Parts: sequence; structure tokens; C-alpha cells
Amino acid sequence: MGGFKGLKLLLDTHIILWSVAEPDKLLPEVVKELESKSNELWYSPISVWEIHLLAEKGHISVGSDIDNSIRSIFQRVPFTEAPINLEVAIESRQVNLPHQDPADRFLAATATVYDLTFVTADKRIIGAEGIPILPAG
Repeated sequence: MGGFKGLKLLLDTHIILWSVAEPDKLLPEVVKELESKSNELWYSPISVWEIHLLAEKGHISVGSDIDNSIRSIFQRVPFTEAPINLEVAIESRQVNLPHQDPADRFLAATATVYDLTFVTADKRIIGAEGIPILPAG
């Protein structure tokens, strides 16, 4: 994976969760890229929203104080935020995904607009055209 040095990596929501709670789910090559000091790690506020929804529905456990637990997750890793803006919103309707999941569309659009490599294990996204992707599974 030497070709992935110096990348700006946008982590899919499940990659953020796995990197914090279940790192064994990540491929060794992906872990290497996430830990590389030459790569930048980015997140979208959509992932914060998704984590909150998963916790509210009981699909994941982040602690009794969901808000502070989520803040803690994002303080542990040196992330850069990729804000949702006008261009991301417009691109979310233009990205070539095989489904209409709004969170996935916003994440893919964020990667496109900010020129980020999208790190995901989602098979539905890995095959998408026009989105630079680092497959995580």
C-alpha cells in the first residue's frame, strides 16, 4: 500500500467506530494507513449524526452520556472536519451511488468536494465510479 502515502482520508462512520472500539475488523493495510503520520484523517459531521442515531437506537453502546461519549471519540483522533456546505449538498445528488442512502450520499459527496480518499468497507460504495476509495474490507 505504499501508493497511499500522503493521502487525505475521509473515514466512513463504521471505520471511525471500528478504529476506536473494534480495530481487529480493519485490514492491516488500512490500519497502517490510518496510523501513518503522512496521512490526514478527516470526518464528516454526518458520521457524528450517524453515531448518535446508532447509540439512540441501541445498535451501539457509547456510554450513558451519548453527547460526551461522541465528543470523546473525536477528541482521541487528530481528525480534520469536512463541513457540510453548499457544494457538498449539491454533489450529494450528483454522486454515482447504486442507492439513495442519504448518509452515504453525503459522505461520498464530501470525499468528492474536498478531494479526499474515502475509507470504507461498504461493498455498495467500493464499486462506485468517480470516488477515490481505500477499501477497508
